[in-house]
This record gives sequence, structure tokens and C-alpha cells, in this order.
Amino acid sequence: MDGSKNGISGDQAAGVEQNTRREFMKQAAVLLGTAGIMSMVPMGTRAAAWAGGSDAPELKEVKVGFIPLTDCASVVIASVMKFDEKYGIKLVPSKEASWAAVRDKLVNGELHAAHVLYGLIYGVELGIGGQQKDMSVLMTLNNNGQGITLSNQLKDKGATSGTALKKLVDSEKRDYTFAQTFPTGTHAMWLYYWLASYDINPLSDVKTITVPPPQMVANMRVGNMDGFCVGEPWNNRAIYDKIGFTATTTQDIWKDHPEKVLGSTAEFAQKYPNTARALIMAVLEASKYIDDMSNRHKVAEIIADKAYVNCPVDVIDQRFEGKYEDGLGKKWNDPNYMKFCNDGAVNFPYLSDGMWFLTQHKRWGLLKTDPDYLAVARKINQIELYKQAASEVKVSVPKDVMRTSKLMDGTVWDGKDPKKYAASFKVRA
Repeated sequence: MDGSKNGISGDQAAGVEQNTRREFMKQAAVLLGTAGIMSMVPMGTRAAAWAGGSDAPELKEVKVGFIPLTDCASVVIASVMKFDEKYGIKLVPSKEASWAAVRDKLVNGELHAAHVLYGLIYGVELGIGGQQKDMSVLMTLNNNGQGITLSNQLKDKGATSGTALKKLVDSEKRDYTFAQTFPTGTHAMWLYYWLASYDINPLSDVKTITVPPPQMVANMRVGNMDGFCVGEPWNNRAIYDKIGFTATTTQDIWKDHPEKVLGSTAEFAQKYPNTARALIMAVLEASKYIDDMSNRHKVAEIIADKAYVNCPVDVIDQRFEGKYEDGLGKKWNDPNYMKFCNDGAVNFPYLSDGMWFLTQHKRWGLLKTDPDYLAVARKINQIELYKQAASEVKVSVPKDVMRTSKLMDGTVWDGKDPKKYAASFKVRA
């Protein structure tokens, strides 16, 4: 600005220009609020702002629950490798005894967030599987890497596949007991889906019980169950302890299926959006680190500790690196091993993923009527918050909030007609 023509000096002109800018920012702040101003700022600059002041995390310490499973790795690594500090928070991992404990502590505020079952978050939102509470999915933590283990007693009777199990259940009448980890959770849905695909109704042809993941192997050892569905490393541990074998992996039920999420109450995400964003960024950084296969053994060593999974490193690391054996003599390298990032393809909270669990809740009578599937998913899955975090840590974001998948029985899920899909299954409640 040339001040000489207006009878003022260059220094005065600079002052006028600075004051004009200040006045503009004040007016803009009134009209747009801080969030609006920040949306006008490039993401790289915004990261510095989040860490340094205007959008700094509202909470400096974030307590995040987890269950001793291989897929808790991104939460643990975000803390141990100090990815959290990069974004101005201290992530405090909290080891929990059961999914019910995780649910209760999320609802009552003892935990800010958690490594948690996808279907648990949706169940709590709709008031099934516990007290109703508005919930949020901040991001997906992993795809694949769960399994269905059957006992050696079934193996001795020749029931080493779904087809053979169906023949045994029909011919030898007794109570067959199968365990899952939480009624609305992922493992219950994988177990039910697998059994039903072989025309075994999980609600009437066999008995199902709920057992916390770390207790699965011990319960099978004493004969409390014929089979279970759980996350790793507990399927591999059953083989290691010579008490069971892997009948199927969940990636064979649904390739690249959604599994655990970073979940919280809706209140946490709304009250502490900067904290939630920083938490997502820290866990995304950890997810990228874990998906570098050269880091996998080191990660296995870390999470094997008593403070986390409390399991021999080799039992964790084998399937963690995609090296599978089923306990029946078959060995293979599975390309669909547990994945944590895959350049964001894992982590994006697809609406169709959340909706799928609702269709299964309806299928099995957990929901008596069809909800507004899409509206529920839009409310729970924090897509905009996730996009902001993903952009900052340079993780790709898909263009579509839905995805298409084919499951083991040939059915295709794309989220387009969830009510019809939920009603389409022959075996149901």
C-alpha cells in the first residue's frame, strides 16, 4: 500500500493494513466461528494450530480401553511409539476384562474411547446389548484376522468343516455349545453367519454363550464348548495348546471385513472434537507403522507383554504376518491377513459397514423392527472428523461412503436395500 499519496507514511500505511486484516478476522470469527476460520486454512497449517493453540486438544490425557487381542495393536503402538505426543495428547491404554466392561466404562465416562467391536457400538446406540447411549465410530481399526475354532473332540468325530459339522449335529443329538464374545458384536455375527451358511441355526440347533476373548482357550480346555469365534491370537493359541483347530478364518467369510473400531460416546466426539481428531491421527500413524511388514515382529513383541495381550510372541506373530496353519496339517500364506491401514482403505468408517451389522441384528431378532439403517450409520460414523484427520496424516480417503462386498454364501452387500437384505436369509431368528 502506497501511503504517500494519502498523506501518511509507509509505516502508518502498514499499520492501517494490519488493522484492516485484524478487523476482517474479527468479523469473520463472528460470522463463522473458529471452526469456520480453520476450515479456510490449509491442512498442514491447521496441524500446527491444533498442536499450538486455537484448535489444540481440549484434553491432554485420553484414556482408551482395549481387550487383549492382536487387533488392539494400533492403540498400544500409538502410545508406546509416542505417535500421540505428535498431536498434543497422551494416550493412556487401559486393559479391560470383557467387552461388557468396555461398554459400561464408555457409557459412564470412565473411558474416553476404546478399541471395540463394531456391532457393540451400534447395539448401544439402539439400546440393545445394554443401556442406550448415543455413540460414535471415529475410525475402523482393522480388517480380517479373526477365526472360528472347533474342539479336538469334534475333529475326532470327523467334524472338520461346516458341512461335516452339519451332519454331526443332525445325526448325533446332544447340546452343542459355541461361544462368541458379545451378543451384538462382530464375533457373534461371524459365528452365526458361518453356521447358518451350512443350514445350522445358531439360535435353535445349537447353544451359544458369551465368553471374554482371553478366556476362550481355557473354557475349551475344560470342555465347556465345542467351538468359538474370537480374534487372534486365541485361535492360534488353541492350536498351540493342542485343544482345537481352525475351521475357518473370518476373511474367508468376508474378505476385508470390518472388525474393531475406535469407538466413543457421541458426547465425547461433540464435546472434545480436537481431542478426538488428535486421537484419530495418532492411531492412523500407528496403523501405517504396523502395516509396514518389516515392523510386524517388533509390534508382536510389544503387544505380547503382560500389560497387553499376555501371550507368547510366536503365537501372535505367526498369523500377524499372514503365516497360517489350521491344526489339521494345512499351512498357507494368507494374503488377507489382519490389516490395519492399507492406505486408509481399512480405516475409513464406511456407512455400509455399520449398516451391515444392523441387518444381522435384525436377522437374528436383536432388533424387532427395521431401523432407518442409513440414518443410524450417518449419525454414528464420524466421517467428516475422520476425513480431517486422514488428510493431515496423508492417508487416502475413498470417494464413496459405501462399498460392495461378496460374502461366503455368494450374497452381495452394498448397502442399497438393507431392509430387503436383512429379510433375504433363509436361516434366521
